[in-house]
Amino acid sequence: MVQVEKGRVAVVFLNDPERRNPLSPEMTLSLLQALDDLEADPGVRAVVLTGRGKAFSAGADLAFLERVTELGAEENYRHSLSLMRLFHRVYTYPKPTVAAVNGPAVAGGAGLALACDLVVMDEEARLGYTEVKIGFVAALVSVILVRAVGEKAAKDLLLTGRLVEAREAKALGLANRIAPPGKVLEEAKALAEEVAKNAPTSLRLTKELLLALPGMGLEDGFRLAALANAWVRETGDLKEGIRAFFEKRPPRF
Repeated sequence: MVQVEKGRVAVVFLNDPERRNPLSPEMTLSLLQALDDLEADPGVRAVVLTGRGKAFSAGADLAFLERVTELGAEENYRHSLSLMRLFHRVYTYPKPTVAAVNGPAVAGGAGLALACDLVVMDEEARLGYTEVKIGFVAALVSVILVRAVGEKAAKDLLLTGRLVEAREAKALGLANRIAPPGKVLEEAKALAEEVAKNAPTSLRLTKELLLALPGMGLEDGFRLAALANAWVRETGDLKEGIRAFFEKRPPRF
């Protein structure tokens, strides 16, 4: 269901283009396994997620959606939990992640893109949370959306179910960069390479801080930051970074 191109920057392709790369149970499990494998590979420093074909991900698997109201509570809960694990895994992934939104990213597909650290959108791509249009609720994806854009913008997107173009997505905080048509993967990989040049320890600790700080009060946030500041001073990455700075050469992380 997914294809992986390994390297310093690994690329994970959602590979069901005929069905517009839906987040089927098979796709979800395949993505989780790929992320586990890449985390365990020390040669991989960053991960790009993108879709094969004309779509990033259309979200719901239509074959599953046709029978979702006929499934029992336990099966529906199991499916919901698997999607929750996927979004949580991507959002908390220890290595930097970049979404290359090559085409429509809808509902769960929009949630998957936004779960990545950085988002690069093709200027012709669109993104949106359309669940309300069919009587569904954008429940899991709203957890990330509210953190990314705030309550008012999230209400606009979730209650209307409208699709937004790349420029509006960037203005709202849904995307970081916009790529010319057909260049999104190239630009996403370049961005991931730029990030991957930085110290792995610093990147991981920065991500952990950014996850924790929004839910903390001022005093607790400063205490956590002080601990991180002190701890990182003992790492090999910082020692190499300082040495490289004074020797006027690129660091070898």
